[in-house]
Amino acid sequence: MFLPSVQTSTVSLFSSTNSEPLQLFRKSVDTSLPVDSCIHFLHDQLSQPKPKPPSELISPPTNAGTDYSLDQTVLHIQSPTIRTTFIQSPPVDGPSHLDGRREKSSDLGIKHPWMHIQVRNLDKEWALEVGLVDQSARLGILRLSTFQKHPRLRLSSNAYPLLHLPISFPSPSTHSLTAWSTLTLNLPSYLPYFSSPKLMRDVDTEGVSRGMRNEAPGGSYSHVAYVRVYATCRLRRIWFSEGGPGQKVPWEFELYGYE
Repeated sequence: MFLPSVQTSTVSLFSSTNSEPLQLFRKSVDTSLPVDSCIHFLHDQLSQPKPKPPSELISPPTNAGTDYSLDQTVLHIQSPTIRTTFIQSPPVDGPSHLDGRREKSSDLGIKHPWMHIQVRNLDKEWALEVGLVDQSARLGILRLSTFQKHPRLRLSSNAYPLLHLPISFPSPSTHSLTAWSTLTLNLPSYLPYFSSPKLMRDVDTEGVSRGMRNEAPGGSYSHVAYVRVYATCRLRRIWFSEGGPGQKVPWEFELYGYE
């Protein structure tokens, strides 16, 4: 998508306040759980409008009776079955299997090394997935989740290498200005872990050949193949930049609390 384009220093992939915020995404909802699973735009503090029946929103947690919400429209993603409820860009099937169906031309193609995501913790399990491609066009899947306890590297004969890392939200604090967090990822820094000696020792090596290990990315970072945000969370923005947390961003990227 973005590979042939000239990319500015900051590329916004998702903004919940755009006129067509999911234009570059596809949605997946667990249709077997119509009450508990939904993807829905709403006002963060008011939790309005409600989704169409039979869906029922879960209530966001509050901190000691104080609600640090945003005075903005956000995307609410919820489901007890994480793997079946998500949004993904680009809007194609994710490259989970080594079956020859991945079209490199359909990669998201964002080259910036830093990824930022503004997300609200709803005290439920949550996961984020990013497809990373190195200069040799080898793809690896980086998955961050609140339910993973230890780093895990999975190599398989029929799936792309998967690096699954634990992530946690900041502890609630009475000094917080908002219940939201801005997570910042330096994407090139994760590539060496696909061939980390420590993780390679811990990997389940049954059926894993040397050739499969050679398919894992490990060279210089090239671009992002896809981004997938799973339930359960609220989402404000996803963007990429050439600089890290210290890079100045446009004023509209800031989080504004409800008064």
